[in-house]
Amino acid sequence: MTVTLADVAARARVSPATVSRVLNGNYPVAATTRDRVLQAVDELDYVLNGPASSLAAATSDLVGVLVNDIADPFFGIMAGAAQSAIGETGSGRGGGEKLAVVCNTGGSAARELTYLTLLQRQRAAAVILMGGSLEDPEHLAATTVKLTKLAEAGTRVVLCGRPPAPGDAPTAALAFDNRTGARRLTEHLLGLGHRRIGYAAGPVDRTTTRHRLEGHREALAAAGVPEGPTVHGAYGRRAGYDATAGLLARDPGLTAVVAANDTVALGVCAALRERGLSVPGDVSVAGFDDLPFSIDAVPSLTTVRLPLYETGVRAGRLAMGTEPPPEDGPETVPAELVVRGSTGAPRG
Repeated sequence: MTVTLADVAARARVSPATVSRVLNGNYPVAATTRDRVLQAVDELDYVLNGPASSLAAATSDLVGVLVNDIADPFFGIMAGAAQSAIGETGSGRGGGEKLAVVCNTGGSAARELTYLTLLQRQRAAAVILMGGSLEDPEHLAATTVKLTKLAEAGTRVVLCGRPPAPGDAPTAALAFDNRTGARRLTEHLLGLGHRRIGYAAGPVDRTTTRHRLEGHREALAAAGVPEGPTVHGAYGRRAGYDATAGLLARDPGLTAVVAANDTVALGVCAALRERGLSVPGDVSVAGFDDLPFSIDAVPSLTTVRLPLYETGVRAGRLAMGTEPPPEDGPETVPAELVVRGSTGAPRG
């Protein structure tokens, strides 16, 4: 059912004229009244530029790219690649160019929903959501509603490095095979002889964290090796540095640490060196993602390579409709083990 300006007025307990004044910003309105109107707009998902059902397709030149942290190379590489692919559609001077806008959520569920609402109101041509999703049923349900409304208004919705949305939200999904990559990484350490392996994990409420931990645990279970200590933190260098103290406190005899990603792995290496421990002589360290700096670390990082640039390009082309979407559910993006100098056999 299409939400009208009159519906917003009724919800906010004001006249339609007052709603119009608030939305157009061309007439002074009391702050409390303005807040009520804007709250009603959010609750009803009112589309400012007219009812979405009257549009055969989205008409805006805007493409929204939602990321957790654009400063993180994981997101920066994919977002830059997607933007390049989006630019392929233009021929100059009004020839179909699209404006790609990167929306930095900072990992906030509320901010993610706000950006989706704003893009809906702008009748965005496409929306790309990058990276893992927050594992909260209420947020997932709200996200599915937003994505469905966007798609119904003609917006192409692409999930990049993100599991498919629950329910029937019409999206194209490119999902990284984090479980398989993590399993192969731990199998590599087990094959070297490690049996006391700690894990510096990402945030506990993220799908990427859970999937990588599940792959790690699958490998340990298959080998009959008890699970070592796990410490959760952010996907940053400081988190890896801090996690190392907790891991060694719980098992001072650890011979290997698996990190949530390459950035976390750098923090782990720094903390080990401060304690007089060598990598990999005393403790092997492994990362994930194969970010550009991982090969230049000292020693270079054993990691799992995700094709971030290629996946970003694919997401951009899906958003522009220049490549066909996956036919049978989400498209699985493979992960590849890359063995370098930060892992070796345990001493003794």
